Formats: sequence, structure tokens, C-alpha cells
Amino acid sequence: MISFIIGIISVFTGLIFTLIVTRQLSQEEFGTWALIGGLTTYALILRPLISFWTVREIARGEQSGKTAIVSTNLIAIIGIMIYLAIVFLFGEQTDVDITILFFAAILIPVEFVRNVLSRIAQGSQPQAEEYGVMAFELTKIPVALVLIYFLDMGLVGLIITSVFATFSSITILFIRTQEQIRVKFNKKYLKKWFKLFWLPLYPNISQIINVSDVAIFTIFTGSPAGLAYWAAAMAVSKFVNNSAKIGKAVYPKLLSGAKKEYFEKNLTLVFYFSFPLSAMSIAFAKPALFALNPIYDTAIMIVIFLIPMIFLRMLSDIFRSALSGIEKVDTNENSTFKDYLKSKLFFLPTLLIIQSGVYLGSLVIMLSIFVPIIQAEVELVMYWAIVALSTQIPYTIYLYVLVKKEFSPKLDIKTVVKYLLTSIFVFGSMYILMGEFLEYKESIFEFLPEFLLFIALGVLSYLAITYMIDSKTKTLFKSVIREIKNKSF
Repeated sequence: MISFIIGIISVFTGLIFTLIVTRQLSQEEFGTWALIGGLTTYALILRPLISFWTVREIARGEQSGKTAIVSTNLIAIIGIMIYLAIVFLFGEQTDVDITILFFAAILIPVEFVRNVLSRIAQGSQPQAEEYGVMAFELTKIPVALVLIYFLDMGLVGLIITSVFATFSSITILFIRTQEQIRVKFNKKYLKKWFKLFWLPLYPNISQIINVSDVAIFTIFTGSPAGLAYWAAAMAVSKFVNNSAKIGKAVYPKLLSGAKKEYFEKNLTLVFYFSFPLSAMSIAFAKPALFALNPIYDTAIMIVIFLIPMIFLRMLSDIFRSALSGIEKVDTNENSTFKDYLKSKLFFLPTLLIIQSGVYLGSLVIMLSIFVPIIQAEVELVMYWAIVALSTQIPYTIYLYVLVKKEFSPKLDIKTVVKYLLTSIFVFGSMYILMGEFLEYKESIFEFLPEFLLFIALGVLSYLAITYMIDSKTKTLFKSVIREIKNKSF
């Protein structure tokens, strides 16, 4: 719940930050920012080499924190070199400003450190990881106002803002994980990590494939401008991802030996938050895009296809995390290479790689067909979103089959249907009310307060109605209040 509450707060801080960015950056600059996000992922491919094992070991009571921190700093240097090499090769294929891509390399080392500290926190006290997120969210707004809004530093200011915010997150995480870091450096962990280096890196093949979509789109179209529509639509759609934070504690809980029923109860709670967030994103798609920048309000159909895709991807991540959490092959020091190949730690990433490959292949085929005949970039991006959704559906269904086999979850269908119908009713009503009373004013200072009023009304209505009609919601609210009273942050 702490993760989710902070996640909801970050929705609003993220909205403010995104408004600053989209209102101050040109369409091409915003598209370049999306491209930077894709290219840096290639360098961050090495992160799981350490962090993958760290969360599993910390959750099981082992003391590998200090070894993880020291090792990550060394690997970050390799990550920087990988990024610079990719930028050099990519810059020759498009008209993107290669200088700004090289400058973005400063994002990589701080992200390596933040990631490993985050994983240490996740293994020991999952809520502490979210305090780092909160520090990031609260820092980036004032820094962005100074650098991007007042000093008009554009994309350079955005990159510096991200570095400052990440530093603040690192500071909080470092303080919260002192107990796990103040241990001895132990070579045995290092030997294990490098001996099994292929296992945590293998799943990242799918990530590399997935983030290649922005690079491929840019190469096909010759410009990052179209990516701005994708980034804007994702900014609106990704609110659904916050419901996954409810399931964040499942992985370390299962690693530490929690009963499988824990997953079943948690999944119902995920639906309680994911349904209204999905409905809210759909209902508020048009005004949200307008708030980002009026030039993006034509991307509404992109949002409509992205929201169910992100919803399914969120469920897939939860399913995959739960299945990985019950895998015990790495607890046996005598496990062989063959044992790991037979484990879920290898099988699940293989499935994801297949799905990612189908997605990227389908995207290439689509672009090959439509780029010569479609001039409107927003229409191309809409077909891109359709491809993403179509390739996500079968993968999520198959993972559910695996989860059903391992966990036999007995969902309270009646309760889940309550959440779904309430979400449709509340945010369907908000959509109708906005059509009647919301005025699309060019000034963000006039438009945003009215828009946020509808969001607040919708959220409060959903919480109030579910509290009145559902006993589980009453129990949840009481538990949250009790937790806040009894424990300090």
C-alpha cells in the first residue's frame, strides 16, 4: 500500500513534470528525449548482472549488499562505453543531434547506482524502494522549473534535471539500506554472479528488442518527431502501471517462503486499483493530451490502444514475478548449468524473448508497408500501438495458464466484477460531465485546475462507492490507517 500511495502521488508529480517538459520542448526535442530513453537501455543491459541476484539474496537473509554496490560501480563504466559506441553508430543513420545524445551519457552511472540500491531495498524492505521514488519525483519538479521553464535550457536542462533527481533518490535509498550495506565485501558473491552472468543478462535480450522499437521507427521515418506522439500517449497511458506497485512485495515475499495464497489475495487487490486507473486513463485521454500540449490531442486513438496493452503487460509482469519467486534452483549450491536451463529463471525469459521478437518483427513489417503510403506520423504511431496490443494478448494469456497451474488462484469473481462495474460507472460519468462542462482553454493555468477537479472527483467517487459496497475495501482502508499510525516512514 505504501508503494501504491507513493505511486499515486507520483502520478500527479509526474503530470506536473510532463506538462513542464511538453510545454517547453519542441516536438522534435520531446521525440529525441524518447529516443534517449531507448538508447540508454542498451547501456543499462548490464544492471541485472548484479541487481538480479542481490534482491534474491537479501530477501533470503544473505549479506551481499556491499559487494553489490562496489561491483555495480565498475560495471557502470562498461555501460557508458557501450552507450557511446551505439550513439556514434546510430547518429550516422538519422538527423538527430548527436551532441545531445553524447551528453545524455551522464544518465547512465547514476542509474546503475540507483538500481542496485533499489534492489537491495526491495529485498529487505520493499516500501523503502518507493521512498527513493518519492525523492526522485519531488526533486525533479523544482529543478525542472528552474532549468527548463525559467532558464529555457531545453533538452540539456531535462537531462540535468533527471541526474539531480536520481541523486536525491540515491541519497534516500543509501540511508534506508545502511544495515544491508555495512557488511563485508565478499568475493564468494562476486564469483557466483560472474559464474552465472548469463542468467540475469539473458532476460534483457527481450528488453533490448523492445526498446529497439523507437530506434527502428526513427530510422524508417528519418526523424524523431513522430516519437513525440508515442511519448505523449505513453505519458497518459502508463498511469495504469501504478497498480503493479500493489504486487511489488509478492516477489520478495515468495522468495522468503511466503505461502502461495499470498499471491491470490494480492492479485484481487491489483484489480481494485488497475480497473479505475485504466478507466480513468481512457475517460481523460483527450483532456490529458491537450494539457500536455494541444498539438498532441490528435493522439487519442493511440492512447485507446495503449491502455489495454499496458494493462496486459502489467499483469504479465506480475505473473512472471510470482512464477520466478517460487523458483528455488539458486538456493542449491550444487545446481548445474542444466538445472538452470530447466528452471523458470530461464524458461520465463525465453517466453518473453519470443514475444518481444514477434512484436518487433510485426512492427518492422507494418512500417515497411505503411511508411511509403502514409504521410501522417500520428497515424503510423496508431498502427504501432495496435501491433503492440496484438502481440501482447497471447503472451499474457499463456502466462495466466502457467500461473493457474502453479498457484490455482481462486479469485473472488463477484468482488472483481464490483470493481470493474464501479470503474466503468464512475469514470463513464466523468467522461459525460467533462463533455458538458470542461472548457479546453489554451492557457494551462486556466485549464489544468478544472481538469484536476474532475480527476479528483472521479477518484474520490470510486473510493467512496467501493468502501460502501465492498467489505474487503473497508478492511483495506482500516489496515492502511493502522499501518500509518503504528509505523514511521
